[in-house]
Amino acid sequence: MAELEDRMLDPDFWNDQQGAQTVINESNALKELVNEYKDLVETQENLEMTHELLKEEHDADLHEELSGETKEFMKRLGDFELQLLLSEQHDKNNAILELHPGAGGTESQDWASLLLRMYTRWAEKRGFKVETIDYLPGDEAGVKSVTLLIKGHNAYGYLKAEKGVHRLVRISPFDSSGRRHTSFVSCEVMPEFNEEIEIDIRTEDLKIDTYRASGAGGQHINTTDSAVRITHIPTGVVVTCQTERSQIKNREHAMKMLKGKLYQRRLEEQEAELAEIRGEQKEIGWGSQIRSYVFHPYSMVKDHRTNEETGNIQAVMDGDLDAFINAYLRSRL
Repeated sequence: MAELEDRMLDPDFWNDQQGAQTVINESNALKELVNEYKDLVETQENLEMTHELLKEEHDADLHEELSGETKEFMKRLGDFELQLLLSEQHDKNNAILELHPGAGGTESQDWASLLLRMYTRWAEKRGFKVETIDYLPGDEAGVKSVTLLIKGHNAYGYLKAEKGVHRLVRISPFDSSGRRHTSFVSCEVMPEFNEEIEIDIRTEDLKIDTYRASGAGGQHINTTDSAVRITHIPTGVVVTCQTERSQIKNREHAMKMLKGKLYQRRLEEQEAELAEIRGEQKEIGWGSQIRSYVFHPYSMVKDHRTNEETGNIQAVMDGDLDAFINAYLRSRL
């Protein structure tokens, strides 16, 4: 904290406004962490004092009060511990989250829209800011694809737990026969990078297309070719952006995303090589099914990596994901 405060006192601090804002955000996050630690220590001391009083003279009301406060304290302590676990290189970064429906047409596209709502609710509950970078609506309902930028300290650290395929089982509202359907949506998550990574991208390796934006976005939508699609020819990686009115700004956003995807790809290749050297039998990448959401014939959400599960499916769809994220992050220790 002292180091960051010294940097903020530098006369040239605001010359790079984006870099300055990153330093301020990191400083604020550290202050919150330290303040929470001090508050937890004080709460623990108070609980211990109350416990000593109860040992001297039992009081049923005080015992009940201590029990409730201890449970709340343990929950806060668990949340605090989890924040400390988010210490990998890019955990503190903003997150770019993409949803892509699998085969299944309208049913899968509707499932993607439900997941979009779930992640938006989760982010808002945490006080994170959500920006839609790219949105392609479904033909009848739902979305064909969507890309979100989720801004907040440790956004990527939390959301990396969501990378993979999400499976839905329900009676489809789009099936007049009332049959049960299984749908799949893949969720890709990567950190947002500014200038902290070096990725060499040659101009001749890029195919850049412009087109008219679609979906919500105000009067400028569908009036100019402001949306940008960049294809990295050697790898086949494609990124799109239509969030800004300006084609130039959309191109800048898309290049950041491309850098992030290529960097993520490099990390996954390195991880695969290490796993092969160690002789580990595990699948690398985002393509594996990680979680099932069963609406029918019973209600349950189950994570296949950690066996964390709940019957309260409505709460999960309203953004209550922390139990699954916590279980996954702890399983990696």
